[in-house]
Amino acid sequence: MPKPNVRHKLLAAGLRTLHDRGFNATSIQDITDSAAVPKGSFYNHFKSKEALGAEIVQVYSRQNRERLIALRDPGEAPLRRLRAYFESLLALTREDDFQCGCLLGNFGNELSVQSDLIRQRVAGALNSWTGALAKTIAEAQEDGTIGDDQPPEQLAAFLINAWQGALMRAKVERSDKPLTAFLRIMETRILV
Repeated sequence: MPKPNVRHKLLAAGLRTLHDRGFNATSIQDITDSAAVPKGSFYNHFKSKEALGAEIVQVYSRQNRERLIALRDPGEAPLRRLRAYFESLLALTREDDFQCGCLLGNFGNELSVQSDLIRQRVAGALNSWTGALAKTIAEAQEDGTIGDDQPPEQLAAFLINAWQGALMRAKVERSDKPLTAFLRIMETRILV
């Protein structure tokens, strides 16, 4: 019976290496080396690198859901919660020195035509993320701080799409300018 700690090591190492290098540039050997486990043990836990990648999307999504908890803080106004949430993502990107970006965006760009399994997992994660943002946008529409001329789900999806584009450009430019522009436009043009 495989030891659970080896599986955990493979997931943690897989998340790090796949996020840092990308899916196609990372081998199973890279992942097992990073996890400090024998390569043969990989197949005791995952049938393929694709299966690991699909599970990593779920792990990454759980981490993102933990960050989304701030959107439900009843002590803060909804619009302020949205700004604070995206500012926290900007802080993570700065800490990373604009290297990795968002795993969902990276996998979506790299693997959407290569792996239907991973594409479906990324789509599910993006839909879940959209739903969480939409709830906060709906609250802001109810309190009148955001106009109600657009459905909350549509605004949330647009914000995620715009964030992903700004994040990609920030990686290319190694600068936070696209992300700070996103925040400014989100508040002054989109969520008004």
